[in-house]
Parts: sequence; structure tokens; C-alpha cells
Amino acid sequence: MTTGKINVSVENIFPLIKKFLYSDHEIFLRELISNGTDATLKLKHLTSIGEAKVEYGNPIIEVKIDKEGKKLHIIDQGIGMTADEVEKYINQLAFSGAEEFLEKYKDSAKDSGIIGHFGLGFYSAFMVASQVEIITKSYKDEPAAHWTCDGSPEFTLEPSDKTTRGTEIILHIAEDSLEFLEEYKIKELLNKYNKFMPIPIKFGTRTENIEQKKGEFVESEDKDEPFKTVEVDNIINNPNPAWTKQPTELTDEDYKSFYHEVYPLQFEEPLFHIHLNVDYPFNLTGILYFPKLGADLQIQKDKIQLYQNQVYVTDNVEGIVPEFLTMLKGVIDSPDIPLNVSRSSLQSDGAVKKISNYITRKVADKLKALFTENRADFEEKWNDIKIVLEYGMLSEDKFYEKAGTFMLYPTVDDKYLTLDEIKENLTATQTDKNGKLVVLYASNKDAQHSYIEIAKEKGYEVLLLDSPIISHLIQKLESDNNQLTFVRVDSDHIDNLIKKEEETISKLSEEEKNNLKSVLETLVPKTKYSVQLEAMDSQAAPFIITQPEFLRRMKEMSQSGGGGMFGMGNMPEMYNLVVNTNSDLASNILNTSDKETQESLVKQALDLAKLSQNLLKGEELTAFVKRSFDMIK
Repeated sequence: MTTGKINVSVENIFPLIKKFLYSDHEIFLRELISNGTDATLKLKHLTSIGEAKVEYGNPIIEVKIDKEGKKLHIIDQGIGMTADEVEKYINQLAFSGAEEFLEKYKDSAKDSGIIGHFGLGFYSAFMVASQVEIITKSYKDEPAAHWTCDGSPEFTLEPSDKTTRGTEIILHIAEDSLEFLEEYKIKELLNKYNKFMPIPIKFGTRTENIEQKKGEFVESEDKDEPFKTVEVDNIINNPNPAWTKQPTELTDEDYKSFYHEVYPLQFEEPLFHIHLNVDYPFNLTGILYFPKLGADLQIQKDKIQLYQNQVYVTDNVEGIVPEFLTMLKGVIDSPDIPLNVSRSSLQSDGAVKKISNYITRKVADKLKALFTENRADFEEKWNDIKIVLEYGMLSEDKFYEKAGTFMLYPTVDDKYLTLDEIKENLTATQTDKNGKLVVLYASNKDAQHSYIEIAKEKGYEVLLLDSPIISHLIQKLESDNNQLTFVRVDSDHIDNLIKKEEETISKLSEEEKNNLKSVLETLVPKTKYSVQLEAMDSQAAPFIITQPEFLRRMKEMSQSGGGGMFGMGNMPEMYNLVVNTNSDLASNILNTSDKETQESLVKQALDLAKLSQNLLKGEELTAFVKRSFDMIK
């Protein structure tokens, strides 16, 4: 037996590991199983190239709880170590970067990926154990070794009588970590971190009914019983998850069933999937799913999961996945993502930026293919995915460039048009006298119904753009298409929205118009309404309330974050009251000498206009209803 000191000058390394990484102390199991997986895959490689003259077989990793002895065992059947290798890899190399690690990363040490990077993965065991043993036998024909350490730099190393190849790690669980002797806790961790590890992981056994041939099992009490119950290994992981296979090997059903494997509590089917598979200039595989998304962008519970060689790392994929796609679900696996740095550095890493750009491009290509192959199906799913794509157009220039071919803009009549189709279909009817194409839109079909109907009577097409960030998007589209303008259908009366050459002549003289305006301004609240007189068709509504496009849009953009003018989100609502000078009501108001009647006409007309804009509420609505009943007594 030999004893010695671990080769590290920071003597209090163990308390430091425990302190810095305490919030992530559960990852010890992930690290130890990852080491066992590496040892098994190394053996597989050595046997395949003929370097290891042993039978690879069907190795597994086993996790065992010894509750009475307060021990946790992690056993692999991998490459194993000789005593010299234990000395080299456990006592020396593991700490080569320890001091540098403590100095450089003390602020961001909670990023659990740091451990593995610095070779400290194995030592994460001391976060939960008061003593750790390694019993290991190499695939080479050499004696087995037994290493023991109690969390101080002292260790012992002696021969062992282990006869089977591989490594067993025994953790003597510390008093403050006894939860790791509970079956439910270990099960939870294995399910979280090791669900898709490439080597089968055994955790206990389970019973299974196996069909038996007649007379085969004479010990069975019932000779005609078709099944017998046997105990089998309880393998908790799927070593060959869908993302490790080629898309050609998988059916739509396979993709759906994998979605439910990753998110067992998601009952809705995903809308569609995108299989990522690249090996140059970096390695990346994965499957992303578009779930159904409402306009309220409900808080994301099931996030995209990041793996490194089938080992779960995190569901915080900020900087790796473009921000607009973090609303998706799925799995990304890449050995090339650096997890040894704080997240701010991660975002500026060259490889990470390339990965993010690749994912953006791949998603855009897939969406274009779906649109081209089955447009009707794509249109059907549009309302469930539009918010992600609108956000993508606003936040990622590369996505914006590609999205023009498949971004859809629905009309109030449930037709779906691309921007090119809008230009093609509407130019003839909706170009104003200055040569600008005016795209009319509504944000709420019911609330803006009367305005939509007026526009449709003129033969105009009205889009239905109702997402919370649409103001930002149309602002961007206008700045890139200078002969195009978006105008909400209730922002002015229709002849002003799309100004043509011909102008309607007013029945009222200038003097009459001035008199009418004076009467109206004394009766209509100045703080909310700006009175405008317009000569319109005599059949058009006499009073129309509109909200100027610019002011409303800036207010909306302020409220939904960014892009708006400072403080505009808190501005009180301002409206235009557009009065049709060619209407009979305008003449009646002007020609009525009785002030009371005049006031009553203006109030009733204003309330009707408010009613059509859903602005008549509370006290005003009660008074209007009473007044209306009095008029029809």
C-alpha cells in the first residue's frame, strides 16, 4: 500500500469546490456517470481498432444505493485503470488547473460545465461525500487498484482483489447530503442528466411478464399460464435518441414520440419539427419543434435542452440559440459549445455565433420548404407560429432576409398573402395620388368592423395584423419599402387613408364650416378630441372617430418595448372627430337655433361614433341608453 498527497498546493481545495459549486452539487452524479461513459466508449474504440484484445460485450453502467451503509456506487465495465494510471489521472492531472480555475472563475463558478473542463469532474464527488473510494481494474493484464481519499489532500492506494474489468466508485455520503441515498432523488437526477446517455444505465431491477412456451417452465403452478414473471435490469435511459439518427431513418411518428419522451407533460402535438445535423465547421445535431403559441407568449416552462455528447447540460440556451427561437422546444447537442466560461463570454465566442447563425438559417430554410411544399397546411398553422417569426424578423437580420418568401399577412377574409403578393394584388386599387401603395389593416375584426366594411365597399383589401409587436414590424417593412405604407383602417376616414386625385366638394361654404366647427368645439371635449371637418359622400357616417396612425403606433411601440418615442406609452389617448360636412346631420346641427336641441344632436352623434369604436363606457353609456329610450318614447 502507498500513501501520498494529492499534487495540489491549494490545500483547502475541497471546501472551495463545495462552496463554489454548492448550488449545483447534484451534478456530481452526471460527472461520475459521464466518466464511466467515457471509459466505456474508449474501450469500444480500442477493441474496434484491435488495440485492446478483449471482448467488448454489452457493457452497462450501474448505479446502486446502499442505504444502510450510507453508500452510493457507480460501476462501469469500461477501460479501467492501472495503479500507475490512478496515480497519474486522479492524483496529478485532475488538479493541474485547479488554482487557475479558482482565480479566474470564482464569480461564475456556478456554471457547472466548468468542472469537467478543468478535470475536476471526478472531484465533484466530494460535494456530497465524506470519503470516496475507487476500485478499478484495467483492460490490460495488470492487478486491480483501490484508491481512498477522505476529502483532504491525503490518499491511500493499494492493490485490490477485483477480477472484472472496469471501475467502481463508492461514495460515502456525507451527513448533509443524505437525500442522495433516496431512490426518488437518484431517479430524478438520472432522468434529468442521463436520460439519453449513449451507454445503458441500470438503476435497480423491475419485473416483466415474458411469454413462455407450453411446458417450458414446469415450476409454474399453473401449467397453462402463458406468461412467467422475471426480474430484469431497470435501464433508465434511451442510448439512441432520435437526434443521433439520420432524418431518413425517422418517420413523423418517431419525431412526435421523441417530443413526448423529452416533454412527458406536453399533451399537445408539436406543429412541425426541424432536424439539425452539421459536422463542419462545427459539430451540431438536434431536433427543434414548433409548439402551438398563443399571442400572449405564455411563460416558457419546457425549454430547449442543451446536451454535450448526449449528456444534459442546461436548458439555458441563451446565446447559442437565437433569441427568437428560444420559444421553441427540443434538443441541441454539440461538443463544440464552450461551457467553461461565463455566459457573457459565451455569446461572443466565435463558434457559438456560427452555431447561432446556422440554426437561424436552417430554421428559415425549413419554413420555406414547408411553405412551398404545402402552402395550405402552412397557412392553417400560421396563427400558431407567427409571433416567433415576426420576432425573428425584428431581431435577426439574417432571418429577415430569408423570411420574405414565407412570411404571411392574413386578410380579414382569411386569405393569406406574402409581401410580394400584396404588392402585386393591391397596387392597382390601393395606390394613392403620390404613387404610394397604402396597405390597410385592422388589429381587431370586431372592434373595427364598421371601418373594415367601409373600406371593403370601396373595393379595398384589409389585412388582419393583430400581434402585440406588429407596430415594430410594419415600421421595419416601411423603412425597407419606401413606396409602401401601412395604415390602420380606423386611423382616418377612408378617402383620407388612400387619397386619390378627385376631391369631394363640400355642400357648406367656408363661413358655414367655420360656424359648424365653433359649435362643435364648444360641445366636444378638447382634451380628448380634435375636430376635423371633411367633405365626404353624403351617405357616409356623419361622425367618425379616428386615431392618428403615427401617434397610435408610437404609443403601441413604447408599450411593447423599444422603438417608440420616449414616454409615449403613458400619453393619454387622443382621437380625431371627423365630421362629414355633406351629411344631413351636419346641416341640421348648423341650422338649429335651439341650443338644447343642438347640444342633444351633437351628444347623440358623438356617443354613436364612440359606440362604434368601443369607447362608450360606464356613466356615459348609461346616459346614452337613457337618452336613446327617451327619443323613441
